[in-house]
Amino acid sequence: MSRLSPLSRRERQVMDILYELGSASAARIRKRMADPPTDSAVRSILRILVEKRHLQRKPDGPRYIYFPTASVSQVRRSAMHHVLRTFFGGSIEGGVATLLELRDGDLTPEEHERIRAMIDRAAEEGR
Repeated sequence: MSRLSPLSRRERQVMDILYELGSASAARIRKRMADPPTDSAVRSILRILVEKRHLQRKPDGPRYIYFPTASVSQVRRSAMHHVLRTFFGGSIEGGVATLLELRDGDLTPEEHERIRAMIDRAAEEGR
């Protein structure tokens, strides 16, 4: 993924909404925002995100539908790298331990097996 411009708090909020929804109109995005700004402010944020190449838009009748340019998997990996570097000194073990501590209740046997299989695959691949 190429390096994109940093985001303001409101831009990040819009991006989070769009990654959750996949795509949406300006009106739908505004409805999902906490303490939403005016309609014109939301449209300005969307225009800026298109200019920064974080979003694309396509016409849908009289409005536009906005969607992220980077896939969820690309952004997920980038976010995990950031969290691991920032809060765990790059330690995958520390990140996984914290995720397991956050879990409400126990993992199911199926979840245990899938996690073990992922760890085994990573070990076979030298990761």
